[in-house]
Amino acid sequence: MRDIVYFDLETQQSFRDVENRLERMTMSLAVTYSTADQKYEIFPESRADALVDRLRRADLVVGFNVFNFDYRVLMSYTIFDLPNLIPTRDLLVDIERSLGHRLSLDTVAQASLGIGKTGDGLDAIRWFREGRLAEVAEYCCYDVKVTRLVHEFGAKNGHVLYTDRAGKIQQAAVQWEL
Repeated sequence: MRDIVYFDLETQQSFRDVENRLERMTMSLAVTYSTADQKYEIFPESRADALVDRLRRADLVVGFNVFNFDYRVLMSYTIFDLPNLIPTRDLLVDIERSLGHRLSLDTVAQASLGIGKTGDGLDAIRWFREGRLAEVAEYCCYDVKVTRLVHEFGAKNGHVLYTDRAGKIQQAAVQWEL
């Protein structure tokens, strides 16, 4: 069975805190979901090396903005060039290539699945700083689940849906496989 690992990472700081220098951001925690194991796994910062190992063992890693955010933050914990080492599907990159502009995961999930995100990255940073790690983990797990469902929807239908600025549902063609 092919092992697709869905992945999301949350940070301890915001872009403003590190003056937009992602390499200075630190991970609060990350979550993966493995299709082979059919389970979620939570990785706090202290287990960043185990996270890298888990991603390296995957047949495919799927994320949303994983090249320009998650991997860039995680690469400060490893010597590996993750974007060039790990087979990866970045849903945001594919959608942007299809449309010529970016969409948020929430926009795609709401139109395609009828579900939205439960918060945003700034909420996760606040919860981390308040010591509410269970809430950070729950939020991150939900983002991973939404990413998986969007990927599965796109693979099945050859497109994802989004609501344009005029409030109309539109399609973005994608070529995703499971």
